[in-house]
Amino acid sequence: MILEMKVPSPGESITEVEIAEWLVEDGDYVEKDQAIAEVDSDKATLELPAEQSGIITLKAEVGDAVEVGAVVCLIDTSAAKPEGGEVVAEQKKEEAPKEAPKKEAPVAKESYATGSASPAAKKILSEKGVSAASVKGTGKDGRVTKQDAVSAVPSMGTPSGGSRGESRSKLSMLRRKVAERLVSVKNETAMLTTFNEVDMGPIFALRKQYKEDFKNKHGVGLGFMSFFTLAVVRALEMYPSVNSMIDGKEMLSYDFCDISIAVSGPKGLMVPVIRNAENLTFRGVEAEVKRLAIRAREGEITVDEMTGGTFTITNGGVFGSMLSTPIINPPQSAILGMHNIVERPVVKDGAVAIAPIMYVALSYDHRIIDGKESVGFLVAVKEALENPEEILMDSNVKKALEM
Repeated sequence: MILEMKVPSPGESITEVEIAEWLVEDGDYVEKDQAIAEVDSDKATLELPAEQSGIITLKAEVGDAVEVGAVVCLIDTSAAKPEGGEVVAEQKKEEAPKEAPKKEAPVAKESYATGSASPAAKKILSEKGVSAASVKGTGKDGRVTKQDAVSAVPSMGTPSGGSRGESRSKLSMLRRKVAERLVSVKNETAMLTTFNEVDMGPIFALRKQYKEDFKNKHGVGLGFMSFFTLAVVRALEMYPSVNSMIDGKEMLSYDFCDISIAVSGPKGLMVPVIRNAENLTFRGVEAEVKRLAIRAREGEITVDEMTGGTFTITNGGVFGSMLSTPIINPPQSAILGMHNIVERPVVKDGAVAIAPIMYVALSYDHRIIDGKESVGFLVAVKEALENPEEILMDSNVKKALEM
């Protein structure tokens, strides 16, 4: 019996995937539920498991874009499991066809057309800043074709010795989709960024005092993300427009806070979502952040876990970023950027002191969020982070940390 394996739907609105990698070879014996391929969608990279045991015949190649529901391989479920690494099936060896004698390509004779570019090729070469005279034409009589122009590489200057190699690889569907969305955000939103600074001293003091007991009791560390997430939830409740989105001529506002957390995974940036963060405690946020981060880095994250989100937090500080203007995660209206913590001189009570300072940035869509609301939102986040015991913990640290 031959089983046709079709591409399952990874999630709503996804109609096409790309074969990122085959984990088996044509003719291999596969077990049921064995991962046979990795497929890229525009939201995530997912594993494709074998539906039955048998000998597999591949019907698509790496890099092929295939529609959801299309057949990507066949599994012969009647084939016996191989013993000692050999497939128990009759296989006829076909004689390799004799190679036809190679014909030498005719040498193009130079003429008035040699080196001249077609109109389409001229446009492409002009955009690249490449002279048509420097491109070897493969068209009739040496004409420079559109494909020649597409393949042309601008000069990198006069070599001075040393390695000058280069490599070319195809962008994954996920990376291409992210690129499209980022460009659309820049083109279709009125994005502005407002900045502030946060004295992280009070959070440092709390973590120093309670982090060991917190980890021993709950099995997760007391990190910065729980403080930022709860500070953001409070600010979103104070400024509902920041927790809203534009839908045509309407504004959608939410009474819940689904916080997207930007995580760097093996396939690029992924943004899993903490659902209903307004209902979570410090322990709940830290446990969910850890769970989602592990699943993202191990490639086990699902499309559903990255779908939705009403606000995003991104932490460039883990890579050493001092300051940045984070780009909005559409269709959301705002994103908070965290950065590295550096000891800086600040004025406290009329005297200069050294404090651990983090610069924070809020990028927002000015079409839906006014300057007063964006600045007020960031100030509210700053106030909660600089006075977490009173504002975020209701003046009862042990109860807030469930100690």
